[in-house]
Amino acid sequence: MEEQKRLAEELVEAKQRTVSRSEAKVKAETILEKVKSIYGELLEPREPVRNPEEMVRRLRQDYRLLVDRELVYLVVAAFLNGRPVLFEGPPGTGKTEVGEAILSLWSGKNAFVLPCSENYDEYRVIGDFHPLMAMKYGFNEESFIPRPLLAAVLLDAGVLVDEIRRSSEEFQNMLLDIVDKRRIIVPELRRVFRAKGLGFQVIFTSNPEDIAQNELSDAFLRRVVRVKFTYPSPEREAEIVRMRLSSTPRLPDHLLSTMIECVNELRSTATHKPGPADTVLWAQLAAKMAELRGSSTVSLDDVVSAARVVLFKRDEDADTVEEVVEKFFGK
Repeated sequence: MEEQKRLAEELVEAKQRTVSRSEAKVKAETILEKVKSIYGELLEPREPVRNPEEMVRRLRQDYRLLVDRELVYLVVAAFLNGRPVLFEGPPGTGKTEVGEAILSLWSGKNAFVLPCSENYDEYRVIGDFHPLMAMKYGFNEESFIPRPLLAAVLLDAGVLVDEIRRSSEEFQNMLLDIVDKRRIIVPELRRVFRAKGLGFQVIFTSNPEDIAQNELSDAFLRRVVRVKFTYPSPEREAEIVRMRLSSTPRLPDHLLSTMIECVNELRSTATHKPGPADTVLWAQLAAKMAELRGSSTVSLDDVVSAARVVLFKRDEDADTVEEVVEKFFGK
């Protein structure tokens, strides 16, 4: 009799374990289906690119980005070693654009971009419960709303964390723990979500000169691969601008050279230092003005008019910018 009772209890426990595993599987599928429903169409899946040479070529061809081979090799090596990457440098040097493009090529899906601020926390990037749904269904998978970081883990996509210094040290440490262990724990759901492929990689960006920021901890800096971004040489900057401009209207070489001389002087004298992105925008606006006038060539007036829109960023730089523009363009 005792033996039969023991066997019956073991059978009940086995059934309960089977039911628990089945429920867990259903819950996992519920979250994954939500993620696919919310974010799936935004990713535009394609074949991953993980060869550095091919990545350099595709960055130029698909994204019109001129990226050093050494930088691409460093990033790929870091990914293969399970390390996140930190792009550091002044604004406008391409950190965000290059990082997003590399992550998208690597995973074969459009990267998620998290623009940091001081109030960023796990609820904004991992997930939270919808108040009305939680009242109806309780705090469970039904009412849980997945956010981009959890989506990236489940969909094997890359994440660009923009301006990481603007977030708290607590948030930075949380991100590093997730990247290190390649998993996200959601205590409220009693669930652990794990990254199952190589596509989930993280690139941080940082502008050390930004005054609205926190310091990065020693623990953070030890665990990332730091890659420096600087202003390009005049020749390389001219190549970048040419690559981002359409062929018509034509921007004469002498005007482009003078524009680059102008921004280089402002980088040493103005509070807001224009980056290559500003030079590109300056050239694009000047070209668009020429096109609107029906001209096939960008004129000096087009360049000067566009300069007064692009280069004036802060009131305290107004006189400096005016003097530099007049110095180089005589207007």
